[in-house]
Amino acid sequence: MTETLQNIYEILLPYQKTVETHLAKHVWPAGSLGEACRYALTNGGKRFRPAIVLMIANALGKSEIIEPALAIEYFHTASLIADDLPCMDDDNERRGKPALHRVYGEGVSLLASYALIAEGYASIARASNDTNRVKMALENASFNTLLATEGQHLDLFPPDLEEKTIRSALQKKTVSLFEIAFVFGWLFADGDTNLLPKVKEAAHHFGMAFQIADDIADLKQDKKRPETVNLALKLGPEQALKALQKEKKSCLEALEDLNLKSSEIAELVECLSF
Repeated sequence: MTETLQNIYEILLPYQKTVETHLAKHVWPAGSLGEACRYALTNGGKRFRPAIVLMIANALGKSEIIEPALAIEYFHTASLIADDLPCMDDDNERRGKPALHRVYGEGVSLLASYALIAEGYASIARASNDTNRVKMALENASFNTLLATEGQHLDLFPPDLEEKTIRSALQKKTVSLFEIAFVFGWLFADGDTNLLPKVKEAAHHFGMAFQIADDIADLKQDKKRPETVNLALKLGPEQALKALQKEKKSCLEALEDLNLKSSEIAELVECLSF
């Protein structure tokens, strides 16, 4: 494990444990559908997105907001199930284990993704008694989950592999779910709603930095598949690294404007590498 990954794991670990403890308590339907949901949710993962929700909440002085953190994990896991299906990316493994459809079949897997999305929205509804903030969260989640769907479509059927198209795919497929995480942490920790545009700006730069780092890490294997939507493949390693540093810098500036520069999320930004 690289020093960078070790630092990321150390920052995420306490949040990861909190999220997984609550995931283990959830009661799913009996039979293969419930088993599939549990399998998909407990097969590993760093829990980046729910951790961000909890980090922002902690930075704002509010720690008991587990429901919105679980919501983004449900949305993210649902997207991974769909991505792995034979009609999508056709991946046989996820996090070193058989992909869900390899264990439970395509039909149950598709229904499990539906169940997780539904539970994500239910978690938002349970997150607060402040109906205005719940409404804002629902609107943001609806917008960005649709955007993520468009991103998957663009990833599968890119009209070209120009930089603009690739950045659009990254914005829709990756940044969208990070925006939900940032916005949920801010909204449900009673952050100033007038600052939501700046929160979304921070999320944009974080998501882009996260994906560029991932693209750089995947560069060697993706060179064998030149049709892959990979920004580092398009820009080349040197320019991709410059783009990564630019996004990190912009994210830290946005966090400073939100008085989050000294938070754990800023530490996470510093660790984004490959």
